[in-house]
Amino acid sequence: MRNSFKTVTILGMAAMLATGCKKTADNTLNHKSALNTYYAAHPSCLWPQPMQFPVQVDASDTSKTSPYDALYDQGLLTRTSDEKKVFIVASKRVTNYDLSDKGRSIWTADTTQPGFGNFCYGHREVQSIDSASPNNGEPGATTQVNYRFGFSGAPAWAQAAEVQNAFPQVKDDLANGSATATLIDTNNGWVVQAPASSHAVTGADGKIVE
Repeated sequence: MRNSFKTVTILGMAAMLATGCKKTADNTLNHKSALNTYYAAHPSCLWPQPMQFPVQVDASDTSKTSPYDALYDQGLLTRTSDEKKVFIVASKRVTNYDLSDKGRSIWTADTTQPGFGNFCYGHREVQSIDSASPNNGEPGATTQVNYRFGFSGAPAWAQAAEVQNAFPQVKDDLANGSATATLIDTNNGWVVQAPASSHAVTGADGKIVE
Protein backbone atom coordinates (compact mmCIF):
# COMPACT_ATOMS: atom_id res chain seq x y z
CA MET A 1 0.00 0.00 0.00
CA ARG A 2 2.78 2.38 0.99
CA ASN A 3 4.66 1.74 -2.29
CA SER A 4 1.45 2.22 -4.30
CA PHE A 5 0.77 5.52 -2.54
CA LYS A 6 4.31 6.73 -3.26
CA THR A 7 3.96 5.72 -6.90
CA VAL A 8 0.68 7.58 -7.29
CA THR A 9 2.16 10.65 -5.60
CA ILE A 10 5.21 10.66 -7.86
CA LEU A 11 3.06 10.21 -10.96
CA GLY A 12 0.79 13.04 -9.84
CA MET A 13 3.71 15.36 -9.28
CA ALA A 14 5.18 14.44 -12.66
CA ALA A 15 1.87 15.20 -14.34
CA MET A 16 1.68 18.59 -12.62
CA LEU A 17 5.24 19.41 -13.68
CA ALA A 18 4.53 18.35 -17.24
CA THR A 19 1.46 20.56 -17.34
CA GLY A 20 3.39 23.48 -15.94
CA CYS A 21 6.12 23.01 -18.56
CA LYS A 22 3.73 22.87 -21.51
CA LYS A 23 4.07 25.89 -23.79
CA THR A 24 0.29 26.07 -24.06
CA ALA A 25 -0.29 26.15 -20.30
CA ASP A 26 -1.91 29.29 -18.94
CA ASN A 27 0.79 30.54 -16.58
CA THR A 28 3.04 33.54 -16.06
CA LEU A 29 6.15 31.66 -17.22
CA ASN A 30 4.65 31.09 -20.67
CA HIS A 31 3.21 34.59 -20.86
CA LYS A 32 6.60 36.09 -20.07
CA SER A 33 8.32 33.83 -22.60
CA ALA A 34 5.85 34.82 -25.34
CA LEU A 35 6.41 38.52 -24.72
CA ASN A 36 10.20 38.24 -24.61
CA THR A 37 10.20 36.19 -27.82
CA TYR A 38 8.13 38.89 -29.49
CA TYR A 39 10.28 41.79 -28.32
CA ALA A 40 13.51 40.02 -29.22
CA ALA A 41 12.24 39.96 -32.82
CA HIS A 42 10.68 43.45 -32.70
CA PRO A 43 13.19 46.04 -31.49
CA SER A 44 12.09 49.54 -30.53
CA CYS A 45 12.71 52.11 -33.27
CA LEU A 46 12.47 55.90 -33.54
CA TRP A 47 9.64 56.12 -36.05
CA PRO A 48 6.41 54.09 -36.05
CA GLN A 49 6.79 53.58 -39.81
CA PRO A 50 9.95 53.11 -41.94
CA MET A 51 11.54 56.35 -43.11
CA GLN A 52 13.25 57.30 -46.34
CA PHE A 53 16.19 59.67 -46.60
CA PRO A 54 17.11 62.26 -47.76
CA VAL A 55 14.40 64.41 -46.15
CA GLN A 56 13.79 68.10 -46.75
CA VAL A 57 11.85 70.20 -44.23
CA ASP A 58 10.91 73.82 -43.74
CA ALA A 59 13.80 75.38 -41.82
CA SER A 60 11.45 77.69 -39.91
CA ASP A 61 9.36 74.81 -38.50
CA THR A 62 11.27 73.73 -35.40
CA SER A 63 8.71 71.01 -34.62
CA LYS A 64 9.93 69.25 -37.76
CA THR A 65 13.62 70.12 -37.64
CA SER A 66 14.22 69.40 -33.94
CA PRO A 67 14.07 65.57 -34.14
CA TYR A 68 16.43 65.53 -37.12
CA ASP A 69 18.76 68.04 -35.47
CA ALA A 70 18.98 65.78 -32.41
CA LEU A 71 20.12 62.92 -34.65
CA TYR A 72 22.50 65.25 -36.50
CA ASP A 73 24.10 66.21 -33.18
CA GLN A 74 24.65 62.51 -32.48
CA GLY A 75 26.40 62.09 -35.83
CA LEU A 76 23.66 59.96 -37.42
CA LEU A 77 22.60 62.49 -40.06
CA THR A 78 24.18 65.12 -42.28
CA ARG A 79 22.57 68.56 -42.58
CA THR A 80 22.65 71.21 -45.31
CA SER A 81 20.66 74.39 -45.94
CA ASP A 82 19.05 75.45 -49.19
CA GLU A 83 16.54 77.82 -50.76
CA LYS A 84 13.43 76.42 -52.39
CA LYS A 85 11.28 78.38 -54.79
CA VAL A 86 7.66 78.63 -53.75
CA PHE A 87 6.46 81.03 -56.41
CA ILE A 88 8.23 82.62 -59.36
CA VAL A 89 9.53 85.49 -57.26
CA ALA A 90 9.50 83.91 -53.80
CA SER A 91 11.46 81.23 -52.00
CA LYS A 92 11.81 79.77 -48.54
CA ARG A 93 14.63 78.35 -46.49
CA VAL A 94 14.74 74.53 -46.21
CA THR A 95 17.02 72.07 -44.44
CA ASN A 96 18.13 68.81 -46.03
CA TYR A 97 18.94 65.79 -43.89
CA ASP A 98 20.55 62.54 -45.02
CA LEU A 99 22.19 59.53 -43.42
CA SER A 100 25.81 60.00 -42.39
CA ASP A 101 28.37 57.20 -42.63
CA LYS A 102 27.82 56.51 -38.94
CA GLY A 103 24.07 56.55 -39.44
CA ARG A 104 24.22 54.09 -42.33
CA SER A 105 26.30 51.71 -40.24
CA ILE A 106 23.48 51.33 -37.68
CA TRP A 107 20.50 51.91 -39.99
CA THR A 108 17.99 49.04 -39.98
CA ALA A 109 16.89 48.68 -43.60
CA ASP A 110 13.33 47.69 -44.47
CA THR A 111 13.64 44.61 -46.68
CA THR A 112 10.17 45.19 -48.16
CA GLN A 113 10.79 48.81 -49.20
CA PRO A 114 14.16 49.59 -50.79
CA GLY A 115 15.55 52.86 -49.47
CA PHE A 116 13.42 52.81 -46.31
CA GLY A 117 14.46 51.93 -42.79
CA ASN A 118 14.69 53.07 -39.19
CA PHE A 119 17.01 53.72 -36.29
CA CYS A 120 16.39 51.00 -33.70
CA TYR A 121 17.77 51.22 -30.19
CA GLY A 122 17.24 47.91 -28.38
CA HIS A 123 14.29 45.99 -27.06
CA ARG A 124 12.14 45.48 -24.02
CA GLU A 125 12.73 42.63 -21.61
CA VAL A 126 9.77 41.53 -19.52
CA GLN A 127 10.70 41.34 -15.86
CA SER A 128 7.40 40.19 -14.37
CA ILE A 129 3.76 39.49 -15.16
CA ASP A 130 1.54 41.39 -12.74
CA SER A 131 -1.81 39.96 -13.84
CA ALA A 132 -3.59 38.09 -16.62
CA SER A 133 -7.28 38.00 -17.52
CA PRO A 134 -9.08 34.62 -17.13
CA ASN A 135 -9.49 32.31 -20.14
CA ASN A 136 -10.64 28.76 -20.86
CA GLY A 137 -7.12 27.42 -21.45
CA GLU A 138 -7.98 26.04 -24.89
CA PRO A 139 -6.24 26.81 -28.23
CA GLY A 140 -7.59 30.09 -29.52
CA ALA A 141 -8.09 31.52 -26.03
CA THR A 142 -6.83 35.05 -25.41
CA THR A 143 -5.65 36.80 -22.29
CA GLN A 144 -4.68 40.36 -21.55
CA VAL A 145 -1.58 40.58 -19.40
CA ASN A 146 -0.18 43.48 -17.42
CA TYR A 147 3.59 43.33 -17.18
CA ARG A 148 6.67 45.24 -16.07
CA PHE A 149 9.64 45.64 -18.38
CA GLY A 150 13.25 46.71 -18.44
CA PHE A 151 15.26 47.61 -21.54
CA SER A 152 18.26 46.01 -23.19
CA GLY A 153 20.80 47.12 -25.76
CA ALA A 154 20.29 50.90 -25.77
CA PRO A 155 23.23 52.62 -27.55
CA ALA A 156 24.81 55.87 -26.36
CA TRP A 157 22.99 58.01 -28.94
CA ALA A 158 19.60 56.81 -27.65
CA GLN A 159 20.61 57.71 -24.11
CA ALA A 160 21.38 61.31 -25.09
CA ALA A 161 18.96 63.78 -23.46
CA GLU A 162 18.33 65.66 -26.72
CA VAL A 163 17.28 62.47 -28.51
CA GLN A 164 14.98 61.49 -25.66
CA ASN A 165 13.43 64.97 -25.67
CA ALA A 166 12.86 64.79 -29.43
CA PHE A 167 11.54 61.22 -29.30
CA PRO A 168 9.62 60.82 -26.01
CA GLN A 169 9.05 57.09 -26.51
CA VAL A 170 12.81 56.51 -26.21
CA LYS A 171 12.83 58.18 -22.80
CA ASP A 172 9.81 56.13 -21.72
CA ASP A 173 11.38 52.86 -22.88
CA LEU A 174 14.73 53.45 -21.21
CA ALA A 175 13.05 54.51 -17.98
CA ASN A 176 11.43 51.06 -17.84
CA GLY A 177 7.81 50.81 -16.76
CA SER A 178 4.64 48.80 -17.20
CA ALA A 179 2.41 47.98 -20.14
CA THR A 180 -0.30 45.62 -21.35
CA ALA A 181 -0.48 43.10 -24.19
CA THR A 182 -2.96 40.62 -25.60
CA LEU A 183 -1.73 37.03 -25.98
CA ILE A 184 -3.37 34.17 -27.86
CA ASP A 185 -2.94 30.49 -27.05
CA THR A 186 -1.96 28.42 -30.11
CA ASN A 187 -1.08 24.77 -30.59
CA ASN A 188 2.57 25.85 -30.45
CA GLY A 189 2.21 27.95 -27.32
CA TRP A 190 1.30 31.49 -26.39
CA VAL A 191 2.09 34.28 -28.87
CA VAL A 192 1.64 38.04 -28.80
CA GLN A 193 -1.48 39.11 -30.66
CA ALA A 194 -1.57 42.84 -29.94
CA PRO A 195 1.13 44.47 -27.81
CA ALA A 196 0.04 47.72 -26.21
CA SER A 197 2.67 50.33 -25.43
CA SER A 198 2.79 52.24 -22.20
CA HIS A 199 3.10 55.46 -24.20
CA ALA A 200 1.93 57.02 -27.43
CA VAL A 201 4.53 56.60 -30.17
CA THR A 202 5.60 59.95 -31.60
CA GLY A 203 8.29 61.00 -33.98
CA ALA A 204 9.37 63.34 -36.77
CA ASP A 205 6.96 64.18 -39.56
CA GLY A 206 9.14 62.47 -42.11
CA LYS A 207 7.46 64.06 -45.14
CA ILE A 208 9.30 65.95 -47.83
CA VAL A 209 8.21 69.58 -48.01
CA GLU A 210 6.18 70.28 -51.15
